[in-house]
Amino acid sequence: MSAKGYAIHDTTKWNDFKLISYDLKTAGDYDIDIAITHCGICGSDLHTIKAEWGKPDLPVIVGHEIVGTVSAVGPKVTEFKIGDRAGVVRHLASSFASPPRIALTHASEENCKNDNENYCHDLIDTYNDRYPNGDKTTGGFATAVRVHERFVFPIPDQLPSEIAAPMLCAGLTTYSPLVRNGCGPGKKVGVIGIGGLGHFAIMWAKALGAEVYALTRSTDKDDDIKKLGGDYILHTGEADFADPYRGELDIIISTANVSAGFPLKKVLTLLAVGGHLVCVGLPEEPLPEIAAFDLVNGCAIAGSYLGNKREAISMLELASKQDLRSWIEVLPMSKATEAVEKVDKGDVRYRIVLQNDIDSSE
Repeated sequence: MSAKGYAIHDTTKWNDFKLISYDLKTAGDYDIDIAITHCGICGSDLHTIKAEWGKPDLPVIVGHEIVGTVSAVGPKVTEFKIGDRAGVVRHLASSFASPPRIALTHASEENCKNDNENYCHDLIDTYNDRYPNGDKTTGGFATAVRVHERFVFPIPDQLPSEIAAPMLCAGLTTYSPLVRNGCGPGKKVGVIGIGGLGHFAIMWAKALGAEVYALTRSTDKDDDIKKLGGDYILHTGEADFADPYRGELDIIISTANVSAGFPLKKVLTLLAVGGHLVCVGLPEEPLPEIAAFDLVNGCAIAGSYLGNKREAISMLELASKQDLRSWIEVLPMSKATEAVEKVDKGDVRYRIVLQNDIDSSE
């Protein structure tokens, strides 16, 4: 099957998208073809096209917050039928769903079997990756994508496609650590960084029944925080921001880069006994230095990576039932250049979604 998409051919011209035609991977028994209608833009898309995480496999078609309509299913697919709306996140397959490319440990195999497929050691990325047979993966700035059933999620009828798209990465990245760390009624949850990920974290925590504390360096987002459901606002630019809330928070989700300049020692004082600071941002720099004494209240610093299929379905159902909406700006896919430039400048509140306007008949 052939498709068309907007590709980058030169990382020194990271915003110069060119429309190309290409063939999708060889179809498998469990594969689903999705005609893409919408694709959100993630910060990792920019890291890739700017070669900030290493030189990509050029030409590269990015985009992994994908929503569209199922156009074909393999003979062993049981969860979807043609015409269903479906979403795709950052991965197309794993060692559980295709022949492994590396020697896998028992632990990795167990991850794939026990609802931790997002922690598989041999995940195949939606773009800038290769299948075991050498077929190249391509992302959502395109007309179509072919994905293993395990990594396709149903979109609830009440949830518009453009609203659902950014939930599949930014939303899931914040939802998973919240539910895995017991977010719910009676819990106090901090959210650091009010942007593409942070605005979801506030919404999810509030919808799950927690009391929400938003930590931000700026003051121009206070109104947004209140609209999203934040109960308290801590301005981290103030020297004593943590003092009134020492030992109060059960969970803190940091969507900001926990690196040089981040007030890590002060943030840790906010945690209750046994509380968790979960970092979902991926900075290139190391964590700020702390001492063992900073952890003596039994608190922990943890990481988290996306979420599993069960969590994704639960998240989308929560958004549908409680009428939760991503804060987005929609642009036609033909304006991908303008879109990535806006994301690069931070000129968006809080995600951009591309709507497919590629004429596949040309």
